[in-house]
Amino acid sequence: MAYYYKKRYLQQNISINLLLIIANVALFIIFSILLYVNEKAIDFIALKPANIFYDGYLWTFLTSMFMHGNVWHLLVNMLTLMFIGGLVEKIIGYKRYFLFYMISGIFAGVFFVLLSLIFPADFNAYAVGASGAVFGLIGLLMIMTPNLPVYIMFIPIPIKMKYAAPGILIVLWMISVAADIPIGNTAHLGGLIAGLAYGVYLREKYKNKMRYIREYFS
Repeated sequence: MAYYYKKRYLQQNISINLLLIIANVALFIIFSILLYVNEKAIDFIALKPANIFYDGYLWTFLTSMFMHGNVWHLLVNMLTLMFIGGLVEKIIGYKRYFLFYMISGIFAGVFFVLLSLIFPADFNAYAVGASGAVFGLIGLLMIMTPNLPVYIMFIPIPIKMKYAAPGILIVLWMISVAADIPIGNTAHLGGLIAGLAYGVYLREKYKNKMRYIREYFS
């Protein structure tokens, strides 16, 4: 009986978001060591459309989600995940949250790979990071809590989520074009689309609950 209650307590209080952050940091360190030993290992870790179409490296849809370009890239994504992910997990529950995080991240990768057939510059480019999954969370919050005030980047005033979400995407796109930086905009867009789609699904299936959540976070 004591074991049952202990197990139930752990299940109710475990933070999947925290575990995802720990996994991201741990795998970043492991992958960085592998790349230090052998630079060619990048093909087995990062997502590259050419490797998907020619060599069938399908596992990179997963591994790329837990690898980052550098410490700054990791820090930005994990800080965003800490705040946004924690809120989403509390709203939809840890089981649903974990599944959505993984699915949105993988969908973002698939979206990036498919659109590389339209944007040839991305065909031989590498994509890494949790950004696709993070944008999935942002898209979901855009539907569930559209009027939630949030702070983005260096803007000192809060902006409603429904404006902040597309705003972040546009700013990143402009930065990547102006500075010629391969940020992976199509992957971000794919994650956002996944979040919006899931948000609409939840809004239609749980109308009363979603209405309450929107009003609570307004």
